[in-house]
Amino acid sequence: MIRENWLDVQSPIGLIRIFEYNNRITGIDLSAKKISKQPDKPSQALKDAAQQITQYFEGKLTKFNLPVALENGTEFQQAVWKQIAKIGFGKHVSYADIAKAIGKPKASRAVGGAVGANPIPLVVGCHRVLGASGKITGYSGGKGIPTKQWLLKHEGIDSKA
Repeated sequence: MIRENWLDVQSPIGLIRIFEYNNRITGIDLSAKKISKQPDKPSQALKDAAQQITQYFEGKLTKFNLPVALENGTEFQQAVWKQIAKIGFGKHVSYADIAKAIGKPKASRAVGGAVGANPIPLVVGCHRVLGASGKITGYSGGKGIPTKQWLLKHEGIDSKA
């Protein structure tokens, strides 16, 4: 992930660091640690991302509208991320659903790996992907499964722990 600039946002799930390069969001870290120096002049893309993330957590935003860069993944990962980006607020799909949608119906496990490698969680809502039975099978962002549970509850999505 290319990181030219960053900006931190405080949220109910902890400190979130947003990265950008060339005025496009390249990454979101849901488990950021506080650092003393912030960028002197955050880009417009960072300001917009911070505002939209804040609105998401306040319950005022259900769809992000940000310039993103998802080029730094394999062709397979990019296909998975594009499919995840289509999942609307308050909706969920299974790993198998994504595998079928990208034309690889037997690739559910590989889809799981691509979901876990998503560089832009929240905006590309990988927390909306669940096991076939609606079970949370893992989450690599923030504090792991508790973070995913919080995000799902925030969006009104029922899941099984």
